[in-house]
Amino acid sequence: MLNRRDFLYTSFAFSTSAFASPPAATTLRFAHRQANIVVTPGQSPFEFATHIPGLNGIELQVIWKGQDIGDLSNSLATGYKAESKRWAIDIPSIAGIWKPGEKIFDMPVAEKAITNAIHTAEFLSARVILIALYNDNCPKMDDESSYAPVVDLLQKLAPMAASANVSLGLETSLSPSDEKKLLTLINHPAVRSYYDTTNCEGYHPGEAVPGIKLMGPRIVQCHFKNGDQLLEAQNSPVDWRAALKALNAIHYSGWYVFETKHSSPEQCIQATTENIKFVTSQVLQKT
Repeated sequence: MLNRRDFLYTSFAFSTSAFASPPAATTLRFAHRQANIVVTPGQSPFEFATHIPGLNGIELQVIWKGQDIGDLSNSLATGYKAESKRWAIDIPSIAGIWKPGEKIFDMPVAEKAITNAIHTAEFLSARVILIALYNDNCPKMDDESSYAPVVDLLQKLAPMAASANVSLGLETSLSPSDEKKLLTLINHPAVRSYYDTTNCEGYHPGEAVPGIKLMGPRIVQCHFKNGDQLLEAQNSPVDWRAALKALNAIHYSGWYVFETKHSSPEQCIQATTENIKFVTSQVLQKT
C-alpha cells in the first residue's frame, strides 16, 4: 500500500500526459541521448531517429559542443524545435545543463542554470530536466551543511518547474536510500529521480535493481546503457531482465532513454533497434 507521500508522487506522475501509462505496445516511448547517438555528418539527430524503428524521441543537451540552447535569444532552440516537429520526433527531456565548472553548491549559478533549463524545457515541450549530481557535485546526506542548501534551492524552484509542467530529475551518485532521503526532504512531486541503473550499480554494487522498488513512483525517467554491448548481453554489469521486471512492478510508464555507446551510424541504428526490441519484450511480457 502506498503511503501518502508516495501517493502524491504517483498522482503527479499520472496527471500529466508525459507520464501517462501507455495502453499498448505501439505507445511505448523510446528516446536516445543526443550526446551518444552517432549520426551521419551534417545530419539532424531528429531525421536520423526516423531510421530507427520505434525510436520516438531525442534527449537534447543544453550545453553541447560549445553551444548553449538555453539561450533562447539565439536560433538553436528554435531550430531544434522545428526539426522535432518536422520529423515528428519528440523531445522528452533535456540534459547537460551545467557549464564547465558549475556546481549545485554555487547557489546563484545553480539557480540560474536550473531556471534557464526550465524555460528551455517549456519552450521545447520537454517534460523532464536531467540534473546531474555526481561526486563533488552531489550533496552528502550525512552532512546537513552539504544537503540543506540543495534542498532549499530545489524547494524554491520546484513550483516554477511544476507550473511549466516540467519535472526536475535528479541523477545522482547517491545510494538509492540516500537519494530517497534527499527527495523526501525536498518533498515536492516536481522533483524526482532520473534513475540510471548502470551508474547506480557502479557506485553501489548490488543496490541498483532493489533500488528501483525503493524509489518507486519517485522515478520520473530512466537511462538504459550497457557500454557498447546490447542490453541483452549475458555479461552485463546490470541484470536488465531483473531491472525491467522491477520497473514493471512499480508501474513505470516514462520514457526509456538509451545512453549507449556506438561506433558508427549503421551500428547505432542496428544496436538501438535491437535494444528497443529487447526492452519491449521484457516490458510487455506477462509476469
